[in-house]
Amino acid sequence: MTIRALISLGFAITIAAVASLPLSGQTAPAPPLVVTAYNAGPATPYTMPRTPWGDPDLQGVWSSDDTSGIPMQRPANLGNELYQSDEQWAARQKQTQQGIQNALSAIGTFRGDYARRSFRQTSLIVDPADGRTPAFTPAAEKRRAPRDRGTFGDGPFNTPEDFTMYDRCITRGIVGSVLRVVYGNGNRITQAPGMVAISYEMIHDTRVLYTDGRAHLSPSIRQLLGDSRARWNGDELVVETTNLTDKTSIGLNGNGLRHSDQMKITERFKRVAADIIQYQMTIDDPVTYARPFTLSLPLTPLEGNILLPYDCHEGNLALMQSLSAERAEDRALEADLKRGVVRPRRPVQDGNPQANGGGRAGGAGAAPAAPAGGRAGGAPAEGDQER
Repeated sequence: MTIRALISLGFAITIAAVASLPLSGQTAPAPPLVVTAYNAGPATPYTMPRTPWGDPDLQGVWSSDDTSGIPMQRPANLGNELYQSDEQWAARQKQTQQGIQNALSAIGTFRGDYARRSFRQTSLIVDPADGRTPAFTPAAEKRRAPRDRGTFGDGPFNTPEDFTMYDRCITRGIVGSVLRVVYGNGNRITQAPGMVAISYEMIHDTRVLYTDGRAHLSPSIRQLLGDSRARWNGDELVVETTNLTDKTSIGLNGNGLRHSDQMKITERFKRVAADIIQYQMTIDDPVTYARPFTLSLPLTPLEGNILLPYDCHEGNLALMQSLSAERAEDRALEADLKRGVVRPRRPVQDGNPQANGGGRAGGAGAAPAAPAGGRAGGAPAEGDQER
């Protein structure tokens, strides 16, 4: 082969390789829907109901309660195993049945928030294959601050802006609004021609997902829940959300390291049975994470079929008490200094076992310093689903 031919061949290979890469500013497509609701078994035949105008019908009040016991990240010893062994699943089913019996005889505010069925998956994260959250980038680590943990951290707390959006009863973000916590896990889906709306029980956010082909808002407009545009892909609703801020986090209640305003979320909804919607979200934030990652989980009907009121602002004593305690500590430090006593500042979480991610696995513990509202006061600890 001549030198000219080799050069031509090399040039052609280079062009082909470049053509296969995403264009600047584009990201790789989100992975297809992973239906964990089938518990590693074959697909169950199901005919999707339709709305009067012909769209797939997702309407109803759905819940993530039945994902109890499924951690966000897979235990390292399970490797790439997305599903439990028969023995492990039998243990989970037994635990669920025991939880049902306990709930039926329970007296208290959380007695209605329990799993009714079991699912076999070992983690909510289905991609990467090991079920683990990708590493934070060096740029993300530089943004880390004590306040990222909200009232679970030690501040500094000088103004309301030093608290998370969840602490302030504003939002838990898109991801946190769906993941299971100790209570308030309802998700109501309603539809009309050209749009789908989803309302979250805890902190009562509502998102309108337009399916009429309209363009995204200008990139200069940023919103806490971003700007969502949806489309029907057969029986599957695909939602792409951009125009986010850097004020919320990926986690149970908006606590943890905050993502960047460059994050894109791709969600997929598909009704795979009369009583199951498979819900999936892909997080793509190259400023914060080393690679995109995907969570997939089944949503099942919420008992009672209604969202309960969540009067978070009205019952939110956390900010007032935390800020007043901080100002009291300011005065105490000043008084001690006048007496010649020099001491370190008392930490906000002094003596609180929940401060460093305590509580039961899967976010089932309750921390005393979070906002009150909804079915009961308090909020779940971060547990093993927070980073």
